[in-house]
Amino acid sequence: MSPRARPMSPDERRAHLTDVALRLLRLHGRDVTTRQIAEAAGIAEGTVFRAFASKEELLDAAISRAFEPGDLVARLEEIDRELPLRERLVTLVAIMQQRFRATFDLMQKMGLVRPPTHLHDAEAAAAWRKRLEGLLGEVVAGDADQLVVPLEHFIHVLRLLTFAGSHEHIADGRLLTPDEIVDTVLLGLQRRDPC
Repeated sequence: MSPRARPMSPDERRAHLTDVALRLLRLHGRDVTTRQIAEAAGIAEGTVFRAFASKEELLDAAISRAFEPGDLVARLEEIDRELPLRERLVTLVAIMQQRFRATFDLMQKMGLVRPPTHLHDAEAAAAWRKRLEGLLGEVVAGDADQLVVPLEHFIHVLRLLTFAGSHEHIADGRLLTPDEIVDTVLLGLQRRDPC
């Protein structure tokens, strides 16, 4: 007989089930069953419905989790500010691409073309966008004097090209590498010394 798992509080149980459901949504899309979720969580299927009123409520929680910052903030903060600008940018773009591609893949599996509107909080989204722009700006700020555009514009262009270059359909199936994205932006927006 296998040992019993440590009892969880209702909030811990919901969080655990949300994480498990998100992992399975990335594999199976909406076809995932509550039985699969329960098995992966190591619980009886009925326990799922003690934590969530319905499968849809659980899937909504999982999709919402996918749009949360997660470890993105920590990963961006860990970028060594002493690295040369290009190296910092390649690392930053690689992190952003991983995030974008995971989100795009989940949306495709779920049949979504945009985040679900009923899960979208415009105020929270605007606050997160502002925070993300600040985090990205911190990575570049030490070399802002090398740019021919304001730092905010540079970050906007870098983020926009990373988004487009990471989306299978927007990029016509030819995804851009972090090096290609960084070189495109730097060569176009970096100040050059006159010859």
